[in-house]
Amino acid sequence: MKLKKYIYSLRRFRVFHRYLGLTLATFLAISAVTGVLLALKKEVDILQPPTQKGTTTDLKSWKQLDEIALIGQQALATAHPDLKNNPVKRMDARPSKGVVKIIFENGNWEVQVDASSGKVLSIGKRYSDWIESLHDGSIISDLFKLISMNFLGIGLLILIISGFWLWFGPKRFRELRKKYKRKG
Repeated sequence: MKLKKYIYSLRRFRVFHRYLGLTLATFLAISAVTGVLLALKKEVDILQPPTQKGTTTDLKSWKQLDEIALIGQQALATAHPDLKNNPVKRMDARPSKGVVKIIFENGNWEVQVDASSGKVLSIGKRYSDWIESLHDGSIISDLFKLISMNFLGIGLLILIISGFWLWFGPKRFRELRKKYKRKG
């Protein structure tokens, strides 16, 4: 009777393992491809504009952040009139480079400004931000991100456990079969 339970358990786990694996494979493939791209974002200029160098790293000579933000907004509006009222999402100050990167809410645009002179050094698209939102699921919504990342993590743990059972179970089955043959 114990052998039949093992056989039944192994068959159920195999089917469960297969379908869970196929479901998770989609998420894992997206996560893997976007993860590789994100790892390369500093190396490939099309993914994220390279960080420029400003004239000085002396923070005392830097312009005020609100002034730098305004310079960035005006530069983006001049280069792309359809993005005239694009709000600032965040500002990334790089003291070692003398640069402030202004990242905008819409369209993943970035303007790099020399922090002391106010000169616009670069205007470019940050595809890496879009790739990151695809990578973590936030491209759909923050709730989807929360659910999908937990599903992926818990699903991988279940695959590990069921995979171990699919590896260990047949070994245990063979031992039990030998044991019953000796008794029988």
